[in-house]
Amino acid sequence: MSPARKSDLLRENELIYGRLLTIDEPHLIQRYNKALVAFGLKPTKLSSFEIDRTGFSPQVAEECGDYHYLDPNEINRRFIILTPSQIDLPVVHTAFSNTSQLMFEFMSTNQRAIDALTIKDVIYGEIEDSVPKVDDIEDLLSINQVEFKVLSAEDVLGKAAELGKLVDQLKQEPDAWRDNAMLTRMVELAKICGDIRENALVPDQVIFRHSAYWTSHFGGLYVFIDPDMTTVISDPAAPGFRRSRPWQVSYLSINDADRVFKFLAATGRIELPRASWIETSGYLEHRAEMVVRTLIRDAEPDRNLTDVDKVWLQTWIHGHADLITRDGNFPFLNAAKREIAHLGYLKIEDVFPHQRFLVIRAKPGHPDAWLTNQLISDFVPQDFVSRYVFNKPGFYRDYDGFSDAWRSHVVDVLKTTYLKDKVAFRTRLYGLTD
Repeated sequence: MSPARKSDLLRENELIYGRLLTIDEPHLIQRYNKALVAFGLKPTKLSSFEIDRTGFSPQVAEECGDYHYLDPNEINRRFIILTPSQIDLPVVHTAFSNTSQLMFEFMSTNQRAIDALTIKDVIYGEIEDSVPKVDDIEDLLSINQVEFKVLSAEDVLGKAAELGKLVDQLKQEPDAWRDNAMLTRMVELAKICGDIRENALVPDQVIFRHSAYWTSHFGGLYVFIDPDMTTVISDPAAPGFRRSRPWQVSYLSINDADRVFKFLAATGRIELPRASWIETSGYLEHRAEMVVRTLIRDAEPDRNLTDVDKVWLQTWIHGHADLITRDGNFPFLNAAKREIAHLGYLKIEDVFPHQRFLVIRAKPGHPDAWLTNQLISDFVPQDFVSRYVFNKPGFYRDYDGFSDAWRSHVVDVLKTTYLKDKVAFRTRLYGLTD
């Protein structure tokens, strides 16, 4: 199902394509079209559309019928920068979870050049990887760094470089000031570029490290990078799984909860369930509520859950004790809460591997915290709030299969929990402040 068809309710509540920048000024639309044409695409006929940090527009994607128009082959991602303010926008459509971070690093590192260039021009180009197409896991693992190939529609970048060379020539060659043609050319270029001694028009840094990430390739694949080992977590059916470099690459099945948990624990990426954070966060209570809501959905798919409150939920739990016991997750979470209150921690080695993911979270200070929480959410699909916060591709995939009644309920819960105060919610439950 296309994002356009599935997202009306999500869009109305800013749960998809939210916080984007509206482009409706004719000169900016004209610049955007110049970038599209440079990519070999048709210019948009829209008089208004929205863009994310990379310049992706859901409206333009719908118009051209291609949600990968800036992401051909889902590798070597294209970007279009119309304004420096794009740095504050989300990235809403990408095959790699670290595209957002790479764009942020590029735009923040080269802020002066982007500020100056976008006054007169549009910046566009590709985040170029070392491979043109991904056929197997080894292609992904060969990407150690990316290079931003930067162009501008009016070639202000090229003209600034030319002017810089002429300035150097004027300084170094004693008689260069007698060359009228050269001086005339410098004046022409200066009219376009301004004083390049004051306005840095050429980006200083265009090469960045390709850090840990999730990618949509092969049904969803995680890559975690440690000093001595790279770890791939995916479906074992992915092409290239366990094929090469066992001394450098560890391959874990996304279906093997025990090994995935042990990897996250051994590499210090998770917080184990301890009273120090469990008792103040409300984490177990949140998980338990998500478990019960999902059981209600499965048992009574047509029930209207709009006005459900905690008292009603408690009554439903008592009336469906057999179902609750069979599922096992709600009793487990209650038992975990009691054990933590008594001992100060949970004996995690005694817990079934899959249930361990119900009681852990990413270590907040770890660089991979968001990615780790995304991976955890793959093992706890009942918690659609966590899925939405950290794993939007997974959430939107789940949402495709929801009934209309459940979609409405999910949106209501997100509006009254996470959207109410995103930072406070993330800080309380996950210890994250950014």
